[in-house]
Amino acid sequence: MPRERFFTGQVIAIDMTRIVRVLAMTRKKRVIIMGAGGRDFHVFNMMFRNNPDYEVVAFTATQIPGIEWSRYPPSLAGPLYPDGIPIYPEEWLPKLVKDFDVDEVILAYSDLTYDEIGHKLSMVLATGADFRIVGPRDTMIPSYKPVLAVTAVKTGAGKSTVSRALVREIKNRNLVPAVVRHPMAYGDLEAKNLIVIKTRDDISKYPLTIEEREEYEPYIDLGVPVLAGVDYGLVTREAEKLGDIVLWDGGNNDWPFIKPDLWIVVADAMRPGLEASAFPGEVNVRAADIAIITKASEAGAEKVKQVKENLLRLNPRLEIAIADLEVTVDKPELIKGKKVVVVEDSPTVTHGGAPYAAGYVAAKKYGAEIVDPKPYGVGVIKEMFETYKHMGPVVPSTGYTEKQLRDLEETLRRVPADVIIIASPARIENMINLDKPYVRVSYELKVLEGPTPKDIVDKLLEKHPLPSH
Repeated sequence: MPRERFFTGQVIAIDMTRIVRVLAMTRKKRVIIMGAGGRDFHVFNMMFRNNPDYEVVAFTATQIPGIEWSRYPPSLAGPLYPDGIPIYPEEWLPKLVKDFDVDEVILAYSDLTYDEIGHKLSMVLATGADFRIVGPRDTMIPSYKPVLAVTAVKTGAGKSTVSRALVREIKNRNLVPAVVRHPMAYGDLEAKNLIVIKTRDDISKYPLTIEEREEYEPYIDLGVPVLAGVDYGLVTREAEKLGDIVLWDGGNNDWPFIKPDLWIVVADAMRPGLEASAFPGEVNVRAADIAIITKASEAGAEKVKQVKENLLRLNPRLEIAIADLEVTVDKPELIKGKKVVVVEDSPTVTHGGAPYAAGYVAAKKYGAEIVDPKPYGVGVIKEMFETYKHMGPVVPSTGYTEKQLRDLEETLRRVPADVIIIASPARIENMINLDKPYVRVSYELKVLEGPTPKDIVDKLLEKHPLPSH
């Protein structure tokens, strides 16, 4: 009898083990995607939207104010997610892993240091979940058109200035470039699933923030279509219809969403050392064909040499160009000897880590006296000053919401300056009321040595000839 009971018990134990294994095999793997309103949605669309083996229970958000406590809508999430997917603040992640019994957390955003990645890795592993980064092979969309990608080591290096120079070169050949921008998924995601802007009138079709306008408006002035959105399958197909060449103008220091035929990485000579300490900037360095070191004259020969050595240590096959970003002001006579308040491109001086950008350089170049705006900040601008301690005496062009636009407006009103220097590519003077005269800053690429925009486009068309070439 004891043996029979033991035998029976053993049979039950074996059956329970099998049941647990079967249940583990049949349960969907539960996933959280950590993001910042860009690559996170792209990774979901590429890897999980129609994948019955996974259940994405939540996104977490950081860097971009206001995106948390919203929802990735059902129309974009697909039939597996009839209620959409909630978006929570990133600091909630450990609780979410526990509450949702999450198996895997995926990091899907850029502009991080390795120290920051290490802390996020430890935070995830401490919950017991797996930590994963989905790589380029699974997230790049192939195109049948020639694709030229411009990426960076770090935000603020000058990607868009390089991209504009390449757009001009492509147009000089009577070819049409279709520019695809990295996503900025703020506000109504359904209204921004596919953004196509060909003229200035098209801007009014979409609820756009200052940050989005900063990236789109310079291309409108050049007379070329610019596209972005949430679903980059749709974006890529539309870009192929509109352009002879697709130019990826990347955001932050992310790698491209579209598979490039020629890959450029832009490095900032003013910030040597980032080449091997910024993620995924180092990915771009290792994968790129050509590197362009910008701000060379401002930084000096020693820093340029250091950046060049760092680049070649990571990727010895790189061709390297040395360049300046030439800064000019439309009405320099208004600022010479005057007190000025400088408005800089927000991502560059916030999570990009730069203390200042082209506006500050222009103020110094034309002999203006820069007023420190920090004592006068209100609302989100004051919060930015407190959060980003590295920021110099400049105002970030933050305006994701109507409230933030009013905070920017009030901050500029309070600063005791004679003139406002606007270095944001967006025409913020059309979005807020300015009580002071203003000047606009522009900055263009000047190659000092190495491959020029002409050389780069030649190389692209050698690798991927067009029918007429």
